[in-house]
Amino acid sequence: MSLTLTLILTALSTGLTFLCGWRGAKPTDIMRAKPRMMPWRFLMLLFAAFTMLLLIHVVSLVSGNPKTIVY
Repeated sequence: MSLTLTLILTALSTGLTFLCGWRGAKPTDIMRAKPRMMPWRFLMLLFAAFTMLLLIHVVSLVSGNPKTIVY
């Protein structure tokens, strides 16, 4: 994956992490009859993990020595 695509995905994933964190922190509205159907906190954790993987990939690309582990 190229550096440009990795940076774009990192920015998108970071934005989605903050969006899901903001939505998950909102208090529940008891007056509404419908429950929340989106698991915002779980999505925030997934996007945060994906962001960490992308940051590790960016560091390996910028360092100029991306090592792949072959088992």
